Amino acid sequence: MTDFPLYLYHHGKNDRIYEIFGAHKEVRDGKEGYIFRVWAPHARSVSVVGDFNDWNVNANVMYRMIDGESFELFIPDVKQYDTYKYCITAADGRQLMKADPVGFHTETPPATASKLYDLDGYEWKDAAYFEAIGKRNIFVSPMNIYEVNLLSWRRHDDGNYYSYQDLARELVPYVKEMGYTHVEFMPVTEFPFEGSWGYQVTGYYAVTSRMGTPKDFMALVDAFHAAGIGVILDWVPAHFPKDAQGLYEFDGQPLYESSQWDRMEHKSWGTRRFDYGRNEVLSFLISDACFFFDKYHVDGLRVDAVASMLYLDYDKRPGEWVPNIYGENKNLEAIAFLRKLNEAVFLRYPYALMIAEESTAWGLVTKPGSVGGLGFNFKWNMGWMNDMLSYICLNPYFRMYNHSKLTFSMMYAFSENYVLPISHDEVVHGKCSLINKMPGTYEEKFAGVRSFLGYMMAHPGKKLNFMGYEFGQFKEWDYHEGLEFFLRDTYELHGKLSLYVNDLNHYYLSTPAMYEIEDSWDGFEWIAPDDADKNIVAFLRKDKAGNEVIVVACFSGIDMPDYRLGVPSRGKYRVVFCSDDAKYGGDGKITKRVINATKKLSHGKPYSIPLAMPKMSCLYLVKEPEAPKADKASTAKKTPAKRAVKSTASATKTSKNK
Repeated sequence: MTDFPLYLYHHGKNDRIYEIFGAHKEVRDGKEGYIFRVWAPHARSVSVVGDFNDWNVNANVMYRMIDGESFELFIPDVKQYDTYKYCITAADGRQLMKADPVGFHTETPPATASKLYDLDGYEWKDAAYFEAIGKRNIFVSPMNIYEVNLLSWRRHDDGNYYSYQDLARELVPYVKEMGYTHVEFMPVTEFPFEGSWGYQVTGYYAVTSRMGTPKDFMALVDAFHAAGIGVILDWVPAHFPKDAQGLYEFDGQPLYESSQWDRMEHKSWGTRRFDYGRNEVLSFLISDACFFFDKYHVDGLRVDAVASMLYLDYDKRPGEWVPNIYGENKNLEAIAFLRKLNEAVFLRYPYALMIAEESTAWGLVTKPGSVGGLGFNFKWNMGWMNDMLSYICLNPYFRMYNHSKLTFSMMYAFSENYVLPISHDEVVHGKCSLINKMPGTYEEKFAGVRSFLGYMMAHPGKKLNFMGYEFGQFKEWDYHEGLEFFLRDTYELHGKLSLYVNDLNHYYLSTPAMYEIEDSWDGFEWIAPDDADKNIVAFLRKDKAGNEVIVVACFSGIDMPDYRLGVPSRGKYRVVFCSDDAKYGGDGKITKRVINATKKLSHGKPYSIPLAMPKMSCLYLVKEPEAPKADKASTAKKTPAKRAVKSTASATKTSKNK
């Protein structure tokens, strides 16, 4: 190996360190084996230990590489799935047993060793998929994400996890049938503590072995792509746990974490922060992001806890943090890292989705770094989420006093490229499941969910919902067990809600007005933003061809039988989607599906239609095409004259041909 990749690594410019570090299959002097490389600048010495040498720390001592900070060793006759660790002798003489920071496979937790694994050789079948998405503009395309925890989507009857192979057989067709465009997996990189849901990572380059091998996971991604479904991974570059085998003080001293007292700890999480001012850490993290696009063909990353990276005073009290050189609370190194990350990913993978979970009002998150942005192409709209969930939890009687929670999001809807998220974080820790957030009776809870989802699907922004919402699971999400699919299969309203979500998803997919223009007012127009006393909002969604969908969402606890809605022009308006339909579990009160507009002023529009709005419902209407106006002259009864003209023309033609 030349020293140039190491030079780039130490300058924070190597986005392929997984081709250098870790354990790679090689043949030397006719012998098959693996070459091991690891960065441990403070170590006195490093050796490779494993089953193949009975964990003897003196059997396979590594050599210091040309950079003086990294170590390597070729070991013949070791084979795939052999377990190993690095025994690092620290400067103070302590011996630390560490898993490989760039290891590709691991033992199944609670075991903690790395495993040898050759990632090469999988035959991908998704070339046509990538050709198609390479031609797609995601900003004007539908994007409806199903967020999944792979360990708890379903479980076997004995409580064991579904394998990656099981998920390829069952999850892929389910997501396709339900009409989603993407899945988002909660972290799949190896983690020891299941209670962290995967957000405390020890194996950044290894997918969890709980469900199978790396190539099994490749096959799962491949199966989604064969179904036309994109795959997004949750990715955690903000912090890492203090487990002894992980990155924590890797060579006996702070290495991947900052050594600066105020930047070292995430106290509330009990974890360590990455040191974004260290070039090798930049290379490690940026390479890790690129690794999953390169080796696992993922479509995108949702970057977790971005706000915790951006602010020096995040979760800190006065006196617990030190301002930057400008006297501000901004983490300049983290900002530079995020810009560099996105630049590197988009340079290699222009189709990539880079989605920020950023929970503050930080500006320009989805704008390029060249104009002061962070360089993501999407951001979770946490403001919309918080407003909407606090609104729908209210008794309908009190909603009129909180009407701005329905409408305020449109004040900033086009400032970023947003995803509207109802994620796993909103259905745990006593927050209740989505359906159980709704006030009222059993039936009213279902009506509330249907009206909310209808409104959400029509609101500008891409969509994300967490598994279980689609059939109305009442229990909060529990990572110990699978979803309660028996509810959908046993109880009528749960089954009808599943049908509603299916039809709603497919309507969204097939209707460009619902997704094509989400960056300007060209795709959205208020009709009734201020009917607070009725708990109603109404608006238009538009596509580039000028097609329009009228959306009316009623969050009232009583029917509105005489609601008059302003419409753009005269004509007939058809109800094309209604959350109150009996087939979805509603009362079926909308019986008149085509309504004539009359010249009667309402909502500032010269024409209007009467609607009998059911309580807690959402309607979509479209204007029916007008029949072409007949030409009066052509409709007059002049049949003999027409024959005469035809005869004359024929005669003229005959005469000319003589």
